[in-house]
Amino acid sequence: MQLHEKIPNNVNLSQDRKLLRALEKWQPNYMKWWMEAGPAGFQADNIYLRTAIDVGSDGWANFDYVRMPDYRWGIFLSNPEHERQIPFGDMYGKPVWQEVPGEFRNQLRRIIVTQGDTEPASVEQQRMLCNSAPSMYDCRNLFQVNVEEGRHLWAMVYLLHAYFGRDGREEAEALLERRSGDFDKPRILTTFNEPIEDWLSFFMFTMFTDRDGKYQLLALAESGFDPLSRTTRFMLTEEAHHMFVGDTGIGRVVKRACDLMKLDANEDVRAQGGIDLETIQRYVNFWFSSSLDLFGGEISSNAADYFATGLKGRAKEEKYPDHVALAGAYDLEVFENGRLLEKQIPMRNAMNEVVRDAYVEENQKGVDRWNRIIKEAGIDFEIKLPSRRFNRKMGIYGGHFFDPAGNPITDEEFNRRRFDWLPGDKDKIFVKNLMQPVLELGKMAHWIAAPNTGINGKPIDFEYIRRA
Repeated sequence: MQLHEKIPNNVNLSQDRKLLRALEKWQPNYMKWWMEAGPAGFQADNIYLRTAIDVGSDGWANFDYVRMPDYRWGIFLSNPEHERQIPFGDMYGKPVWQEVPGEFRNQLRRIIVTQGDTEPASVEQQRMLCNSAPSMYDCRNLFQVNVEEGRHLWAMVYLLHAYFGRDGREEAEALLERRSGDFDKPRILTTFNEPIEDWLSFFMFTMFTDRDGKYQLLALAESGFDPLSRTTRFMLTEEAHHMFVGDTGIGRVVKRACDLMKLDANEDVRAQGGIDLETIQRYVNFWFSSSLDLFGGEISSNAADYFATGLKGRAKEEKYPDHVALAGAYDLEVFENGRLLEKQIPMRNAMNEVVRDAYVEENQKGVDRWNRIIKEAGIDFEIKLPSRRFNRKMGIYGGHFFDPAGNPITDEEFNRRRFDWLPGDKDKIFVKNLMQPVLELGKMAHWIAAPNTGINGKPIDFEYIRRA
């Protein structure tokens, strides 16, 4: 690991002067972006952060105080697997590629750019949240997510610079030019242009949208293009914390709502300064359905092509008995002529749906944890994931209307009941008005319960942020 260089790395940049110069030219633009679009108002402070100094188990999670602009963004690839073979598709069993195959150049570049675009987008979406953090503990977790998303951007930019020549350099610059929610230069994927103006939305994003990121990275970790596989495998080591922030954050909001309901059963949770369970359900409905769109269409020729050519596989490919997937079919409910019909889809064309299945199943485990909190409080309420047909903007259900249970309804019925199911302006204004900063040691905002434990064995009232 070369930590002493201007760009700490484990890819031998010092041996490739052309690549080093290109990345050193990109670095100032990255820092300009970080200062303009990164967390607002805390750049001079020392934050107790986890920093990777090596890809090994002893090196990727070192905790210490660091100013965010001084964070070791670095470029990390997991260690190579000896004689690794392509694990799926038409090239199953052949040696993985160390260079970009010419016939797949455009597809690989598109995959890397799309993944890379999500990393700075989320930082931009969350830029102002630090000024309304419910605790120092939560503020520190936000910053950890932000710097790691910044490092993930570096990883994707390394691939673009190292393997795609002038086109890659231009794409790397464009990653810094787009902005989340910008009318003229928005981010590529719709979910990453949604505003995140309150911490309930942030917890939902890290629960649902970052979990989509996990499954996209798992699928890319199977890639026959070995540098992409090794890069995403290391990124996955950091993704778990992002989802932990969301899962436990929502659980703490749920617990506080339950505590307030038990404190005074005759008074509304909102009137007591908490976020009621019905509002939490509406936020779940929105962020889960929006994140489902990120997997792509249920029936996809692109997904079939990516699988066939060995570019992008299924999450945890080793668990499937058939790695070629030429036989077999996927049973899918399609919507035709106003009716839901079950059809069999060739397995390769259903690869997005196969990965989405695993995603939904994992999210359900998180919802089950929240419902246990509610049940233990003796409250008759159950949070539910909406049907994957509900509120979809793309795929075979996009443009059609369904209730949260997945039943077809008219557009008039959907629009009449929209704010029974999704957050409306009143919800958003109420939640945002609760977002008052609480940064005193060990203190928590009134609308959220304290976490069970601190970070890295530290107490909850540890000084996670030292103000300059």
